[in-house]
Amino acid sequence: MTQLEQFHFLRPGWLLLVPVVVILWWLVRKRRDPLRGWHAWMDRDLLHAMTIGTAAGPSGGDARSLGRNGTQSYLIGRDTGLLVAWLTAAVAIAGPAWRLEPSPFAVDPAPVMLVLNAGESMDLADLAPSRMERARLKVADFAAERKGQPLGLIAYSGSAHLVLPPTRDTSVVAAMAAEISPGVMPRRGNDLAAALRLAARTLGESGGSIVVLTDAAPPEDESVWRGLRSECSWPVYFLAVSRADTPEWDTVTRAATGLRANVTQLTPDSADVLSLVRRTAKAPVPAAAAVADTRWAEAGWWLVPLLTLVSLATFRRVRDADA
Repeated sequence: MTQLEQFHFLRPGWLLLVPVVVILWWLVRKRRDPLRGWHAWMDRDLLHAMTIGTAAGPSGGDARSLGRNGTQSYLIGRDTGLLVAWLTAAVAIAGPAWRLEPSPFAVDPAPVMLVLNAGESMDLADLAPSRMERARLKVADFAAERKGQPLGLIAYSGSAHLVLPPTRDTSVVAAMAAEISPGVMPRRGNDLAAALRLAARTLGESGGSIVVLTDAAPPEDESVWRGLRSECSWPVYFLAVSRADTPEWDTVTRAATGLRANVTQLTPDSADVLSLVRRTAKAPVPAAAAVADTRWAEAGWWLVPLLTLVSLATFRRVRDADA
């Protein structure tokens, strides 16, 4: 669609002022006619023959050098400028527009939901000081890297619980994660499916991605994970808090395969977190949200300089005429 086809007015009701403006202009012009009283009493040709100039012209000449034609030219020019100024103001207020401008919210980063496993196996110390402590440190690193960007937290074991919805105060996410442990969870187990469903519901229509920090996934059949994938439409990433080539690692990769998710191995440094931050930064934004976050760019303000010039020109003519 071309810009001409997209042209419209944001406030078309103001265009109803156009006939009002024309009527007012005509009344003002008629009122300013210095001969308006004589038209009702004298013949038009006789009045034309008897009329001479009564004001000095723009160049300062005498009255007779200006003549009736010069007076009429001045009046027509002044009144026409007034009409153009009024019409320009009416069109500017109506809000002409022909292109979309991005909303400032369109560039906001997509939120990320951290899903932290707090099951009993996370207390194992094969990864010093413990799997749980290493996972909490990774949450803190993630919060530091996404400072000021929406980040949420879910804790799960035998049940899933929303700790924080996506918030820009990521330091709070790190502080809350530091208090999560298997001892505070109400039910034992590893209900990853419930945690993923809760994360998807929390993200809702806003879009985003899900990062699961876990040492193992429940031994579900791959078809279960494929079915869950249809319920969870946002990208899923795993940060495996377990050693490679172990049965636990195999359960994580099996779940990731069914969910079409990526698995990142835990590293001693922040390379794993940085990799996930880069990937989640590319999370898709729903088309409906993208449309809602756009608006038409109003172009009426471009007419303001023209309105100013016309108004100044009309004002200058009045000064010259009164001199």
